[in-house]
Amino acid sequence: MAFFAHPVSMAIAPPVGTPIRWGQITSGAVAILAVVLMITMIAGNQSVQWGEIPRYMVDPVILDGVVLTLQLTAGAMVFGIVVGCIVAMMATSQNIVFKAIAVAFVWWFRGVPLIVQIFFWFNIALFIPMVGVGDYQISINELVTPALAGFLALGLHEAANMSEIVRGGLTAVDGGQREAASSLGLRPLQTLRTVVLPQAIRLIVPPTGNQAIGMLKASAIVSVIGMQDLLTQAQAIYARNFLVIELLCVASLWYLLITSVASIGQHFLEMRLAPKGRTANAQKGPPRRA
Repeated sequence: MAFFAHPVSMAIAPPVGTPIRWGQITSGAVAILAVVLMITMIAGNQSVQWGEIPRYMVDPVILDGVVLTLQLTAGAMVFGIVVGCIVAMMATSQNIVFKAIAVAFVWWFRGVPLIVQIFFWFNIALFIPMVGVGDYQISINELVTPALAGFLALGLHEAANMSEIVRGGLTAVDGGQREAASSLGLRPLQTLRTVVLPQAIRLIVPPTGNQAIGMLKASAIVSVIGMQDLLTQAQAIYARNFLVIELLCVASLWYLLITSVASIGQHFLEMRLAPKGRTANAQKGPPRRA
C-alpha cells in the first residue's frame, strides 16, 4: 500500500538525517531580536505622539490629498499607457522617421530626471509666455497650473517607460506568428490586434503593474511645486502643529495601504492572464510523492 504525505508537512518537516543548520537558526534569532528591539525603541519614544496618527489618518485634509494623489496617478498612468503604445508602434514600424521620433522621445523623457521635468513644465512660461492664434492669446501661467505641470511631467515620463515595455512585449512575439497571419490574408492592424497583442499582453501586464505602483510613489515629487497631493497636505499640517514624524507616518501608511491594494490587484490580474495550464499547476502545488 502506498501512503501519500501531505505536501505542506513535507515542505515543513526536514528529510530524515538532515543536519540542524545552527547558522541559520542563530542568524534568524538575531534578526528577530533586532526587530523586536527596534520596535520597542520606536514605540517607547516619548517625543512622538503616536495617538495622533489614527486621528490624522482620516483627517479631511489628508483624505483630499489621498484623492488627488489617486487621480493624478490614474490620469498620468492612462496617459502614459496610451502615448507609450503609440510610441512603441512607431518604434516597431518600418518608417525610419517614426522610428527616429520614437527613439528621441524615449531618450529625452526617460533620460531627464523626473524632478527636472516637473520644474521645466512648471516654469514653461519663462520659455513660452503666451500661446494662441491671432488676437486670441492666453498666458501660459494661466494654462499650465501646478496640477497640469505635474500631470505632464509624470505622464510623459511614464509614456517613455511604457513605450519600452510595450515594444519589448511586441518584439518578444515570434516573427513566424506575423508571417502565418499574413499568409492567411490578415492586414497588419488585424495581425496586431488578433495575433500579436493577445500574446504580448501577458508580457506587458506585470511590468505595467509595477510601473503603476512606482507612479503612485513618484507622484509625491509634485509636492515641490505646491500641488495639493498627500505629501503636500501632510507637510502643510505639520508646518502648523510641528507633528512632523506623526504626519510623515500618516503619509507613509496611506502610501503603503494603496500600494498593497494595487499589488493584490496586480497579482490577481496576472493570474487571470496566465496560461491555464500554468495557473492550474500553481494551484495544485508540488507533486505528491508515493
